[in-house]
Amino acid sequence: MKIGDKVRYLNAIGGGTVKRFKNKDIVWVEEEDGFETPALIRECIVVESDGKPVKTASQSVLLKPEPLPEPPKSEPAKHEAVERPGGDRLNVYLAYLPLDIKMLGKTNFEAFLVNNSNYFLFFNYMNRQNNAWISRHSEIIEPNTRLFIEEFSKEQLNDLERICIQFIAFKKNRPFGLKNAYSIELRIDGVKFYKLHSFRENDFFDEEALIYPLVVNDTAAREMLVSASDLQEAMTQKAKADFPHHQPKPAKKEKSAPILEVDLHINQLLDSTKGLTNTDILNVQLDAFRKTLEENKNKKGQKIVFIHGKGEGVLRNAVLAELKAKYKNYPVQDASFREYGLGATMVTVK
Repeated sequence: MKIGDKVRYLNAIGGGTVKRFKNKDIVWVEEEDGFETPALIRECIVVESDGKPVKTASQSVLLKPEPLPEPPKSEPAKHEAVERPGGDRLNVYLAYLPLDIKMLGKTNFEAFLVNNSNYFLFFNYMNRQNNAWISRHSEIIEPNTRLFIEEFSKEQLNDLERICIQFIAFKKNRPFGLKNAYSIELRIDGVKFYKLHSFRENDFFDEEALIYPLVVNDTAAREMLVSASDLQEAMTQKAKADFPHHQPKPAKKEKSAPILEVDLHINQLLDSTKGLTNTDILNVQLDAFRKTLEENKNKKGQKIVFIHGKGEGVLRNAVLAELKAKYKNYPVQDASFREYGLGATMVTVK
């Protein structure tokens, strides 16, 4: 069996075209209605390969599917979703992919919903315009799969600044643990769509993508867009309106320096790597890392994010070794996953 073969199900009605293999036991089959369904390989029979009907080893007649008894009308055929260990905790993500990552200034983008759980999700994807919400896509997404939502252009980014996704989780034909209904609002930063390093390696696509976590291990990643500082400021303004006289002015807080981002990807440091070995490239990246720390060593409290990428971890390990050897008192941590994915390290100057 290979991709492109036409198969029928051994123990169920229907069949379709093999689209991809999940593992050695499970294959994804595209049925006539266009939906992809996971199925056990051992329960699929190839009826057409490379456009030619398949013959049995012992007969010269065409292999014809044997008719299976129709299920009773009161009990329609059931779709059994393939579950994975640990998938009963909701993990849901919103993903954006450029059609041409080399043309970020002109290319269109695709939006996907990623359901990394054993639950079906009935969802509604919306954007906010003029103090009202507009539904852009609603559907049921199957367990452990991703679903295309829409394609949009750079000119439409302003419409997507405020996004809301609401969904409920359930299972078909089997008992399940009750989950909360989620309503999650996101503020999409349009500037990220112009930056190459915003699109990173991930576990869901072969291509680099901009990933927004919606729910991680049953916990909503973002449910409110109002920060504690914004709420405090609103309460202070209301107090001033209610008691306008003899109110002391709150002390001004010192603003912390903005986070400094340094992209150590070699294509951000050099126009060309022609003639350079891997060791030469690593030395150029480490020189940029050292230069940044030296230039900011007197800025106490300055936070610097070094973007080194996920890759094989060679550059990341070299950066951590340098910090351990020469900057032992500098606090080091992984940078925000929401902002930088898994490929960035944040250093605080002491």
